[in-house]
Amino acid sequence: MDRSLRVGVIGVMLGMITAPLDGMMLGPALPAIVKDLGGLEYFSWVATAYLICMAASTPIWGKLGDLYGRKAVYMAAIVVFLLGSGLSGAAHDMIQLVCFRMVQGLGAGGLMTGALALIGELVPPRHSGKLMGLFGIMMPIAFIAGPLLGGLFAGQLGWRWAFFVNLPIGATALLLIGAAVRLERRRIRTRIDYLGALLLTVALVALSLVASWGGTQYAWGSTPILALILIGVAALATLLFVERRAAEPIVPLGLFADRNFTLAQVIRFLGGVGMVVAATFLPQYMHLVHGASPIASGLLILPAMLGMVAVLIGTGRLISRNGRYRIYPILGGSTVAAGMLALLMLRPGINLALASGLTLIGGLGVGMLMQSTTIITINSAEPRDMGAASGSVTLWHTMGASLGVAALGALYTARLQDTLIDHLGAETATRIALTPEALIRLTPAAREAVRLAVSDGIHAMALGAAALGALAFVLAWFIREVPLRDSAPSAEPATAAA
Repeated sequence: MDRSLRVGVIGVMLGMITAPLDGMMLGPALPAIVKDLGGLEYFSWVATAYLICMAASTPIWGKLGDLYGRKAVYMAAIVVFLLGSGLSGAAHDMIQLVCFRMVQGLGAGGLMTGALALIGELVPPRHSGKLMGLFGIMMPIAFIAGPLLGGLFAGQLGWRWAFFVNLPIGATALLLIGAAVRLERRRIRTRIDYLGALLLTVALVALSLVASWGGTQYAWGSTPILALILIGVAALATLLFVERRAAEPIVPLGLFADRNFTLAQVIRFLGGVGMVVAATFLPQYMHLVHGASPIASGLLILPAMLGMVAVLIGTGRLISRNGRYRIYPILGGSTVAAGMLALLMLRPGINLALASGLTLIGGLGVGMLMQSTTIITINSAEPRDMGAASGSVTLWHTMGASLGVAALGALYTARLQDTLIDHLGAETATRIALTPEALIRLTPAAREAVRLAVSDGIHAMALGAAALGALAFVLAWFIREVPLRDSAPSAEPATAAA
């Protein structure tokens, strides 16, 4: 890799990391945000509005990159994200913050998509494994650094810096990409598939709301949830009809005619669920059962993140060296299933170091799934559809994370509540607040019941995630070992700026 391409890749990676880093910084900063802005009834929408806009805009950004050039569109996505970041940091009330987070989400939808598409155009799949490993490292780094920075900003500099910190990072990314990335300029003159974009947005918004509201704000069988499911399914069915006839479809259905491409997207979806387990549920177990602080809880899942990083780098190098990739989703699915089953050992009396170490297995499996599915996706798509293919990877991963939180969260909550009721009775169980401060005020017997209930909830969640890992293992056997392309699809290689 020449020097100019190396500089350009650094810029692309800086642009990509802003979105996951921002999301992880927000969690520790939310209490300070609510304290300052009020609007407690809207605070959940600070995350929900962002995720909905991100999921809805992801394939649209990918298609725009295919039509108008991936470099320009990726830089435009960074600008939109930075605009939303600056406005969010300057918000004066919770309603403003939710609206500005929607702007952030619209830009975030193009960050991962644009980054993967740019690398797919600059570097052939046969040699992209190392770079994809570096890209995969960004997510674990964000998961580790995000909570630490969010806690630091909320406690020392003010919560607004959780948004303002994106501005210098994004500006640096824009400068590096503009100076070092050189691609053929193109503009395909064709009609934009506005109806397809609208139907896709409606479907994703409806399904995201189902994932966010189902089992929490509304019961799964309630009228609002059933209506949203009906709207989502109807929009998807109409989308399939429209995309078959569109001159330039926003979702090229021809991509899914390739077996490897379709399998990679489904496996990527399942890998997104595995990531959610490590990032969402395990810190809560460390926090409530072992009494670790929020920042320490994030550090205790460090083995999962480090395992993910090691596998992303290692498999990337191996795939670049020998061009063989089919074995990794097979190993990844089985390892995820084994890692989730290992979490059944998590109990109130387990050694904290052992509990932390058990997270390593699942992290190794998720890393293998993420790396291999990305390379399979890029290798399965024609150069002209590289943006749409990259957008599909991000979309399926995002939906896996969103729906994974809902489905596994429902298993976790139901099992936790059942255990509390069994030990304390329904009336007492409903009055218990699951915070370390509230647990201190309980009797020893009640505290032990809460710890046992949280552990049981983790076990229910782990069994569900293990089943999904096993499904990924089965599907991976149907992947075919298609030789990786050995030439870059870009008509012009990246060259240094004059």
